[in-house]
Amino acid sequence: MSATVTSVDTPQPGPAPAPAPVGQRLLRRLIRPAAAVAGGLLLYVSFPPRPLWFLALPGLALFGWSLYGRRLRAGFGLGLLGGLAFFLPLLEWTSVEVGSFPWIALAVAEALFLGCVGLGIAAVSRLPVWPLWAAGVWIAGEAARARFPFGGFSWGKVAFGQPDGFFLPLAAVGGTPLLGFAVVLCGFGLAEAARQAARRVSAGRGSVDGRGSGAGRASGDARRGAVTAAAVTVLAPVAGAFAALPLVSTAPEAGSATVAAIQGNVPRMGLDFNAQRSAVLDNHVKETLKLAAEVKAGKRPKPDLVLWPENSSDIDPLHDEGARLAIDSAVKAIGVPTEIGTVVQEPGPDGKLYNTLIDWSPTTGPGATYEKRHIQPFGEYIPMRSLAEKFSKDVALVREDFTPGTKVGVFDMAGTKVGFATCYEAAFDNDVRDPVVAGAEMLAVPSNNATFDRSQMTYQQLAMDKVRAVEHSRSVVVPTTSGVSAIIEPDGSIARKSGMFTPAILEDKVPLRTSLTPATRLGTLPEWLLVAVGGAGVAWIVVRAVRGRRGGSPAARA
Repeated sequence: MSATVTSVDTPQPGPAPAPAPVGQRLLRRLIRPAAAVAGGLLLYVSFPPRPLWFLALPGLALFGWSLYGRRLRAGFGLGLLGGLAFFLPLLEWTSVEVGSFPWIALAVAEALFLGCVGLGIAAVSRLPVWPLWAAGVWIAGEAARARFPFGGFSWGKVAFGQPDGFFLPLAAVGGTPLLGFAVVLCGFGLAEAARQAARRVSAGRGSVDGRGSGAGRASGDARRGAVTAAAVTVLAPVAGAFAALPLVSTAPEAGSATVAAIQGNVPRMGLDFNAQRSAVLDNHVKETLKLAAEVKAGKRPKPDLVLWPENSSDIDPLHDEGARLAIDSAVKAIGVPTEIGTVVQEPGPDGKLYNTLIDWSPTTGPGATYEKRHIQPFGEYIPMRSLAEKFSKDVALVREDFTPGTKVGVFDMAGTKVGFATCYEAAFDNDVRDPVVAGAEMLAVPSNNATFDRSQMTYQQLAMDKVRAVEHSRSVVVPTTSGVSAIIEPDGSIARKSGMFTPAILEDKVPLRTSLTPATRLGTLPEWLLVAVGGAGVAWIVVRAVRGRRGGSPAARA
């Protein structure tokens, strides 16, 4: 008897899919690094002197998209790439006089912070509403850069690229941290909105081809939620900027004051301009005497106070009789209190050196002083001098280190309370806030940018001053040795502005204000709250990872 055997066809594996062409694979590998670099470059181009603040949004969107869903190591590398693309051109002005090595070293150091930010963003991009957590991580990176090392370096905060931007009123609510957070959140929200749009297009193609319809319906609610979250992260900062508009005002609250800013100019630009100290002092004396002559001739109104720049007299007038007589003659000629930027050294071989502002009276001479509190590393003092000398011979140009002051600078100048932050201090939140809290009705930022030639540095610093005006609702007067000097209204608009490397007298009536914005009242609280948002996102990821390892299942690890 023969058995009948019924054969059953066993499914055979189909042919392996053909590998993608080499060019396509290379493109896939390069597209995210290219997006990170393009994002960093767009962010740079959004900064002054270019009025292209809005390019920060697509720049941040590209940067955020490049990091979405990446592993931590890739996130660090992409963040570093984007940071180099941003900081190398932004800080190029540092190479004007000291060469390429310090510039590249500084840019790399700052880019390393952005590498760490990229790592954090890659981690939190796995969370719902990831732009929120990612924006908090960004602000945490800025907060760290503003404090470490050597007192920090705040250049390149996103807020400082927005002096003419739509989001600027938010500075009055939560200072530069909230302003920067809003811009970053909107940029990352745009990235997520674009990603969701691409997913919807892909899902639509799948349904037309008859693929994945069940899965598509099952995930419909989740997708709608993700789309809603993307829309909220874009619209929330926009709505916040609209809501903050009433906080921006130029109305006088304590009358007004006519202020004159003197820009004497320097004999030549560069680090060695200090070798011409007498000429710099003479230039500022000359312009002040010119102002006095024009006032006497009825060509100008008499100012209530006069402001000279930082380093307008690098000859110590408290110990040099010639400098004292020259300044005193100019101040007496104009007949109003005049702030003088100088250097003062205590007597004795070990006397400390200070970058000082002096309130000079036309009747009693030098009075109150303000010693710059936040001095610039590698510019006004050399950290680790013996090591730094091995890398740059220009370290020798800073022959003696300055000492930081300890008291807040507010002068009562003919009844007007003027708060001071000297040059580099404008980059640091507390250095500008402190004099406002101490009662300043207007702010002054005496500066010296002659070292940096005609670079974009002076425009970047002026942008900071404009943001500070809105942040604290104060007029800000910026007298510089060589330009750009400016008188800024409390709404951030410029009332008067000079050119570069030319003598100038700026004069205008500025509103005096006494009310405190929420940003001034809250101080660093908004920054810490936003840092906490980023920290909460990172903590959430860590907890999920720990639970996933303990659970051991794909669902637990998801």
